[in-house]
Amino acid sequence: MALAALCNRHSDRVHKIALHVLRDPEDARDAAQESLVKLVQRVGQFRGQSQFSTWLHRLVVNTCKDVAQARWAAQRRTEPLFEDTRVASDGDPARALAESEARLELGRCLAELPAAQATVVALKDGFDVSFEDISLSTGLPVGTAKCYAHRGRNGLRARLSA
Repeated sequence: MALAALCNRHSDRVHKIALHVLRDPEDARDAAQESLVKLVQRVGQFRGQSQFSTWLHRLVVNTCKDVAQARWAAQRRTEPLFEDTRVASDGDPARALAESEARLELGRCLAELPAAQATVVALKDGFDVSFEDISLSTGLPVGTAKCYAHRGRNGLRARLSA
């Protein structure tokens, strides 16, 4: 009987606090009901070290946090997944395997070239570096870099076609 009177006495305040915290009438009703249930269950935990209204306010705010977190978690679980209609770049496993094998073979053939030719071919064809920049970074004259690129490509072509 006393618990019912306590709940009736504070129910409006509990609902106002819940509505203020959650800003959604439906969630506020749920939180207010849960808060009143917790009030009945935990009234024995009130130690009188603060005002009853302060203790009740903290109980309601914590319950609102729980309700908001549960609502957020439920929305995250039921978030619709939209079909991804993009074409996968790795959608063809056979093609991916063939490209991987081709890269390995190209790497082996580059390793068989003289080091200077392999460097020039890799910089020019792999990274699109200008012959002037290749000359600056390797110390080779521009004409020599062009010659090495030509010889290196011919050597790769012969090795890859064999």
